[in-house]
Amino acid sequence: MLENPRSPRVRAVAKLTKRSARQETGLFLLEGPQAAREALTYRPDTVVEMFATPTAVDKHQDVRAAAADAGIEVQFASEAVIDAMADTVTPQGIIAVARQTPTSVRDVFAANPRLVAICEEVRDPGNLGTIIRAADAAGADAVVLTGRTVDPYNPKVVRATTGSLFHIPVALGIDLATAVERAHAAGVRVIAADVGGGDFLAGRHLLAEPTAWLFGNEARGLEETALTLADMSLRLPIYGDAESLNLATAASVCLYETAFAQRAAANA
Repeated sequence: MLENPRSPRVRAVAKLTKRSARQETGLFLLEGPQAAREALTYRPDTVVEMFATPTAVDKHQDVRAAAADAGIEVQFASEAVIDAMADTVTPQGIIAVARQTPTSVRDVFAANPRLVAICEEVRDPGNLGTIIRAADAAGADAVVLTGRTVDPYNPKVVRATTGSLFHIPVALGIDLATAVERAHAAGVRVIAADVGGGDFLAGRHLLAEPTAWLFGNEARGLEETALTLADMSLRLPIYGDAESLNLATAASVCLYETAFAQRAAANA
């Protein structure tokens, strides 16, 4: 059992909470049984190692069984060691290390997608994680992150996806102009979600066609240069007294409305 929270092995895992260590190693941190379960179910080839307290293993025997099926031996560790590795204040007793496996933007659009989320300068980890989760739930084909967006392997992003990071292709590091260019080449209309855009209901009929939604920064929205790259801009109506919608909430509505429209057209 690992018992020394200051050992080199423990410190190497703990460093993965930092972007520099993730970039250097190509690895990232998974915390909790849900994240470990999803990784082992959908991408077992990415899991490098796993650590757990005896109590957590007893409680989550399915995770241990899935690890065994993937050829991963769960290393027992003390609560102090798990605390030292984790990014959360109250970890759930299971930590895994996995390889980053981003998808290329070329592959995303070569697959003739019908629904894609493009994130430009989304900086809040919780928002990005929720957008990835919503895109997965809505049946989107991929999520594309420009170079100015938060690292999808940030532990807070990973937790917010609740496993969707392993379900849907995520491409990153590209500039927005290139992403839009590839979308257009694949016959995908790019629609910017913007408070200054046209009425959502007026443009709703277009959503049945291949669509890439463009989402911007939480505070500033999309810059004018980004808006000019899009084919059009739409805004969600506010019927109550709310000043605005949270970015992730707005993105969820846009993605689901598009999924509804595309499925209705396919079944017509």
